[in-house]
Amino acid sequence: MKFKNTIKTKIIILAIVILLSSIFALQSCSNHKAAFAGEGTPESNTLKNTGLSQETLDKLTKYLKEYSETTGMLVLHDGKVVYEYGDVEEVSYLASNRKSILAMLYGKYIENGTIDLEQTIGTLGIDEDDGLLPQEKEATINDIITARSGVFHIPANGGYDKDNALKRGSVKHGEYFLYNNWDFNVAGYILEQATGRSVYEEIEQQLAIPLGLQDWNIKNQKRKVKESKSRYSAYHMYFSTRDMAKIGQLMLNKGKWNNKQLISKSWIEKITSTVTPVTTVNQRYGKNDESDIQFSYGYMWWIHEKFYNLSDLKGAYSALGWGGQFITVIPQRNLVIAHKVKLSKLTLWGLTSGGVEEWQYWKILQILLSTEQTN
Repeated sequence: MKFKNTIKTKIIILAIVILLSSIFALQSCSNHKAAFAGEGTPESNTLKNTGLSQETLDKLTKYLKEYSETTGMLVLHDGKVVYEYGDVEEVSYLASNRKSILAMLYGKYIENGTIDLEQTIGTLGIDEDDGLLPQEKEATINDIITARSGVFHIPANGGYDKDNALKRGSVKHGEYFLYNNWDFNVAGYILEQATGRSVYEEIEQQLAIPLGLQDWNIKNQKRKVKESKSRYSAYHMYFSTRDMAKIGQLMLNKGKWNNKQLISKSWIEKITSTVTPVTTVNQRYGKNDESDIQFSYGYMWWIHEKFYNLSDLKGAYSALGWGGQFITVIPQRNLVIAHKVKLSKLTLWGLTSGGVEEWQYWKILQILLSTEQTN
C-alpha cells in the first residue's frame, strides 16, 4: 500500500509540474524590458464633458478591488487618461485580442494591392499534412479573416468550436461562420507570406514605433507551434494595458495618429462593420433577441449590437480575449477601454485561478457607462 501511494504521489507531482510549466510558459515571454522609449498618454485633469463622474469611477474601483481579478485597466476620453487601475505597465498574454490587431495590419497591404481578398488559399499553397479538401481550398482570404472559410480543421492551439463545427466539406466557403483558430492562424501565415516579415515585425513597424508603444519588445512575443495538429502556428502576443489603450485609440481615430494616416479610414470602417449578423452569432452562442448583450462579427472585431439599454453604444466594438483581455471602443462617447488580467495565479490543484469572464467585464462596463455625469 505504501508503494502504491508513493507511485500515486509521484504521478500527481509530475502532473502538477507539467501543468505549472504550461501555465508559466504563457508568462515567460514577458520578461524583456521595452525595446525603445515610447510616449506616454496624456492625462485629463477634469471629468467635464466626459459623461463620467467621480462617484461612478469610485464605484468602479470598489467593484474591481472587491469582486474582480482585474490587474490593469485604463479608460481614455478624447485620447486622454480619465481612469487608471492596477499595473498598466505589466506585459502579459493578450489571448484573442491578437486577432483584432492582425486585422489592423492587413489594411496597408489590401490598400496597396499586395494582398487580394478574393485570392483562394489553394492558390497560395495552403494545405495540411492530412490534406485539405479541394472544396476547402476554394476559401478566399476574405473568408479566412471573417471566420467563414468552411475549413473545419483543428488548429495548432485551442479555440476550436467543436459544438458548432460541421462535417468537413459539408458547406461552401463564405456560407458558415465558425470561430475557429485555424482560420486566424492561417490569416497570420498569409500576412507573413505576402509581406516577407513576421506578424511581430509588422506590429513593430506599423504600430509600436509610430504609436510610441511604451512596453513593446518583439522578444516578448512567442508562437504556439504544434505541427501534429496543424502546420499553422498561433502568433500569441504580449502587451501592456497602456499599449492596448493606444491600439484602441488608433481605432477610434479611424487609423490616424499625430496627423498621419497609419491605417486607412476605409479599412478601419470595413473591419468594424458587420459581416456575420447578430442572429447568426446568437444562434452559435445560445442567445436570443432578449439577451442583454448581443454582437455581430466583422473582420476579427466584435460589433456591439445591444448592450443593455444604452443607445449610445451604437457603433461600438470590442476585441475579446480569454481570461479578461479586452479592448472596447465607443465612438459615440469618444471612449476607449483597455482591460487586462495577468493569468499567473494558481489554485491548490495547480490550475490557473483568477481571470475575468465576459459577463463580469460587461458588468464592469455597465458600472463605468452609467448615466451619472459631471457637467
